[in-house]
Parts: sequence; C-alpha cells; structure tokens
Amino acid sequence: MLDKVVYGVAGAAGASIVAWRTMFPWINHDLKIMKAGRRLRRELDKDFESGEFLIDRFEKHVLEHPKKPFIIFEGNVFTYEYIDQQANKVANVVKRWGLSAGETVAMMIYNEPAFVWTFLGLQKMGIATALINFNLRQKQLSHSVNVSEAKAFIVGPGAELFDAVHAEEGEFGGMPIYIQGCSPNQLPSGYISFDDLMAAASPAGVDASVRAALTPMSPACYIYTSGTTGLPKPVFIRETRLTGLSRGFLLVDFKEDDVLYMTLPLYHSAGGGLGFYGSIRAGATMVLRRKFSASHFFEDCCRYRVTIIQYIGELFRYLLSRPESPEEKNHQIRAAFGNGLRRDIWEQVQARFRIPLIAEFFGATEGNTMLFNLSNKPGAIGRLSPLLKRLGPTYQTLVKYDIATAEPIRDSNGHCIEIKPGEKGMFIAAIAPELEEVNFYKASQEANEKKRVRNVFKKGDSYFNFGDIFYLDRDYFVYFVDRIGDTFRWKGENVSTTEVANILTSLDFIHDANVFGVTIPGQDGRAGMAALTLYDDKPLTPELLRKIWTHCEENLATYARPMFLRLQKEATLTATFKQRKVELVKEGFDINLVDDPLYFADQVTKCYIPIKQDTYSRILTTSKL
Repeated sequence: MLDKVVYGVAGAAGASIVAWRTMFPWINHDLKIMKAGRRLRRELDKDFESGEFLIDRFEKHVLEHPKKPFIIFEGNVFTYEYIDQQANKVANVVKRWGLSAGETVAMMIYNEPAFVWTFLGLQKMGIATALINFNLRQKQLSHSVNVSEAKAFIVGPGAELFDAVHAEEGEFGGMPIYIQGCSPNQLPSGYISFDDLMAAASPAGVDASVRAALTPMSPACYIYTSGTTGLPKPVFIRETRLTGLSRGFLLVDFKEDDVLYMTLPLYHSAGGGLGFYGSIRAGATMVLRRKFSASHFFEDCCRYRVTIIQYIGELFRYLLSRPESPEEKNHQIRAAFGNGLRRDIWEQVQARFRIPLIAEFFGATEGNTMLFNLSNKPGAIGRLSPLLKRLGPTYQTLVKYDIATAEPIRDSNGHCIEIKPGEKGMFIAAIAPELEEVNFYKASQEANEKKRVRNVFKKGDSYFNFGDIFYLDRDYFVYFVDRIGDTFRWKGENVSTTEVANILTSLDFIHDANVFGVTIPGQDGRAGMAALTLYDDKPLTPELLRKIWTHCEENLATYARPMFLRLQKEATLTATFKQRKVELVKEGFDINLVDDPLYFADQVTKCYIPIKQDTYSRILTTSKL
C-alpha cells in the first residue's frame, strides 16, 4: 500500500521535494542512495560503451601517469610504471607455458607487491586466476587448487607458504608449482623457481591481442567462499563482475587523488575486489600492509596522508582497545568503507576517530546485488524502502523463513511472503532472466542450485538466496541479524560447519561433530562451537583434548578452529536423523544452561580446557579472543 502512495505523490502535478519529505521523512536517505546509484549506472554505461576490461584501465593509467605511486608497501614506493614492468615480466613468463586465454592459474601470495604484479601479469594474458587463501592447509589447500582446474600454481615468498604446499606434495595432480622468493638451488626437486624465470624475462609489454578472445562473461578470477556446505568453493568472477567490483568505491567518491589504506587480504572480494580493483579503476594510490596492526594503523594513515580506509567490524574494535593517540584525530581520512561495524560501537568510533563518513555495505562474493548505508545510520547495512525496491535495477526484498529448515515460508499459492517493517526476514534478490541458469560457483550443479529460490512471487521467477537474516526498521533501514544454514562468520571469514565437522570426525575417537556459531558479548560475528559425541561414550581426557587442539591447528585455518567444545552422550538429531542446531545455538557455552561438559580453546596453554565459573567470566569480559 505504501509504495502506491509513494508513486501517487511522485506523479502528482507540482508535488515538491518538501512535500515528499513531510509525508515520508525517510525519503532523504533514499535520495542519497538514488544519487549514488545514478552515478554507478553512468559508470556502468561508460564501461559497456568502451568495452574496456580492468587490465585495460590499468594500462591506460600507466601511460597517463607512469611515475605516480600505485603501491606503498613497508616504506617503499612502487609506481604504476614499475608495477607494469613486473607484470609484463610475469606475462612473458606465462606466455611460454602455452596456456590459452580463459584457462586458470592458481596463486597463493601474501599481501605484498608480488601479489599485485602477479595478478596483473596473468590478466594481461587473459588467464583466470584462482586466488587461494594463504591460511589454508592440507586438504583445504589442495582441494581449493584442484577444484579450480588450474594448469599451474604460483606460490608467493615465505617459508610458511612453501611448507603448506610441500606438506600436500603429490596432491596437486602433477601440475607445475612455481615458488617465488627462492633460487633453484634453494628448492627441492619437483618445484620451479619463479624468481629465476622472472630474472630472464623481458619487461616489454604484451600486445592486448593475446586476450582478444575474452568476453564480458569470461572468467577473470575465482574468489573462494565456504558457500553453504563442504570445502571452499571458487566463485566465478567474470570480467564484467571484476569491473563491477571495481566500481564499489565510487559510493564514497573514490578518485585518482585518493590514498587507500589496505590491511584486508587481497584474495577476498572486499580487500581485493573492492579495494585493489577499485584503486586500479580510479588510478589511485594504495598503501598496502601485510596484515592489520592496531598499533600502526593511524600512524600509517598520517604518514601516507590516507584519505579512505577499508574495514571489517573487528578492525575498529581493536583500534578502540588501543590507548588514545594524537594521530587518531589528526589524520586526513574522509571516509571508511566496509562491513561488520556493529551498532554498539558505531557512535564510539565516530566520536573518537572523527571520520566524517562511515559507509557500511552488505554483499556476497557470489551475490547479485549490494546494499549500502550512506546516512551514517549506526548499525545499518543498507536500505530497503518501497521506493528503492521498485526503482532499483534488481528487485531485492526480505521474506519470511523457517529457522529450523532455513527455507522460505510459502503462502497457500506456494509463493514467498514479504515481511513488514519491524520484522526479520531472509534476504533474496531477483536474478535477471538472461542469467537464471548462469552458475555462481565452479562446482557441482547442486551447489549452484542451493543458492536459488524458484517460483518466489510468480511461476518461473528465480531469486538469489544470500542465506542471511536481516531486520527491517520503521524507516526502512536494514540491520544484519544472523547467517542461516551451514555457515557462520567469524574474524571476517565465512566458516563452513560441514568442513569443520569433517575435520573433527577424522579423529578416530570422535563419532559425530555438530558444528555451529555462537555469539560472545562484545565480539563481532559468531565463534565456532562443536558438540561432540565420542565412540564408546569416552570422556574427554586432557590427552584427547590436546589431540583435538593439535588436529585443528594442523588442518584448519585459525578463524575456523572451534573456540568451544561440548561433550554430549547422544547427538542432537531431528526425526529424520539430521543434526539439529537450534537448541544448541541458543544454549551456546553458557554454564548456567548446559549440563554437558564444556571446553574452551585456551591460547595460553595451547589446549582445550574445561569451562568453570572463572573461565566463563574471563571469556565474557575479554576484549580479544
């Protein structure tokens, strides 16, 4: 009904903005979104008309301002010209491998300039890049490389990266593995020194004709997500999507004279897709750090005259825990762009760090739309007003859902039911008819189909299911509530419950593992918890607890390791013998609600320890976990 009223006002002769604002006080927020949306649309039209890919934009910047700083890393300045020369060397090395445009090469490199020029060198050749998370180990690592169908694997400098790959020797299907940062005599047989090849390679550019076969739908790279089940899945980032990601920072008016501070991993769609690709698009400068450091954050921002920062929620919580410093108020930061900043610290961040605009967004690597909050509204991730839903390029909405099945609730006609303001719902977005059968993942058809909801509001339509629950307030601001299904988010990463459970049950004394995420007061996201049942009803002895710790340390990325364990005599199952998590999530690790033995991953003793009253109190009051 309200959307009809809005259109009535819009169509009334002589209706003014003043009248709109009087009748609909939330319209100002919509106008900001609509203005930003128009700019994005104009840039989209320009990209379509030019036919340019992101690598073309980079090479244009090299010609226009070769001596301009592109990457600043550990006090060293790397110009557009220098990065281009290194990328040309990579391209000339890869040219000898006999690969065709559209084929894939995997790369696993830390946040450093080598990541940038290796990626760009592969782009020059039209080679799709599988961006491997450098935290992965053992089966997660070999699976991620192999599922991409990569023809070669480039591993960045660093003993830890080499050791991770070497531990899986023989699991990569015989593909050639190239190691950066090592000479040939430093490597065991079976590995190839990439540095040796780079030293002999020419810095001369490769002609754009080598990638002439590329189309907007060609894969540019693969960014991994845990998806809904199983091991990491490579998401298709096609050339058109790569360019689309680079436009994200236009929401904060990102221009060539801006300086972006980047501490997020470049293999992610946030740090890489928005930040790195956005810097290329704008022709801007990116200050790159190997990893986030709270103690150096504002010091760096002042030293390099940073104007825009990118964040995830945990980042600001760590900064707030630091003693106040002059740098945190004397910076030139005009905007912070990111996701996961919780409402409970939002105003504290604004007041203490004096950042004029905090632009929160919501998106998914494999998703087909994006929400954003440009109103400095604490905690909001975007807007879903009747006006924006109808006028936006993609119809996106919230529908009622069944928390037990993680499926939408249907009405008597079999259609989904949209929620009203003041309610929570599952976020879905319409898939364009011409893209209905285009895959999101380079994986099984079953995995792709799980992300679709069909026959949503009419027969034959198709919507993308983000797997997230949002709350819609009376002014049509949207707030993140929870993830549903088989993933949860912790430390800025998506964790697959199935993957963690499979790792745990590979121990010969664990019969079953039900993995889920639980909230901790004062912490962002959900920490991992596993309800375990053991063979022969064994107790969890100190020896077994240490085995679980060691096993998780060796086989799971840090963020995926369960922080809590619960020992059950019998698994919590549904009538159809599926794992039931609703009650377990509700009870969490609360010793006042749970009679079963509970354990905590103690970083001091490097072992799981029983949760007693003092441990429970410490968990609830500790700022860093």
